[in-house]
Amino acid sequence: MTQRLFYLVAAAAVGGILPGAAIAQEANGSHTHIRHVLEAFAPTPEGEGLFPIAVAEASIALEHARLAGGDPTNIDPMIRHTRHVLNAIDPEEFANGPGLGFGVTRATEGIVQHIELAASSSEASANVRTHSTHVVAAARGVTQRAEQIVDLARQILSSGVYTRAYPLVEQLQVLCEELTTGTDVSDDGDISLEEGEGGIQQIQQHLALMVEGEGIL
Repeated sequence: MTQRLFYLVAAAAVGGILPGAAIAQEANGSHTHIRHVLEAFAPTPEGEGLFPIAVAEASIALEHARLAGGDPTNIDPMIRHTRHVLNAIDPEEFANGPGLGFGVTRATEGIVQHIELAASSSEASANVRTHSTHVVAAARGVTQRAEQIVDLARQILSSGVYTRAYPLVEQLQVLCEELTTGTDVSDDGDISLEEGEGGIQQIQQHLALMVEGEGIL
């Protein structure tokens, strides 16, 4: 991987924004959809790429999951910050909060859509088709975990007392961490994309391989 590619994709993985000129403007139809994922997509906040938005929203969710557990005997911050987690995961679940207004779920669903469009383009290379399956599998793993976070957050909000809420908050923190890292659900020592175990780091890894193979950075 070139130093430039590593810098751009790694920057996105920690919440940075990819430069507007990161991907060549003469991209073919397949590359256009890759640009939507990595660089620019009009419906997102500030028109940024779907992947940087997913990274940023996941980071916000984790921050507030940790804040929710700051006092294990006080349910008020548990409720307040759990709502903020929901806002970052899916703003339709809770509209007012510190998230970007797009959500992890919508961003990762968008990644799946546009990478599949990239792979199905008549101009798609074998490289795009190969790595698209891995990107899509990892993104679907993130989406599944986001659904689990929403379900768990609803339980916290309806728990009523801190003694019930706090153990759920601890589970929420783990799930929010795993949005990025993925998780070895099968306990076989490996994160398998086919098992829905992938996270944002695995999306990043296979996007980087795809883009490097295309020579478009």
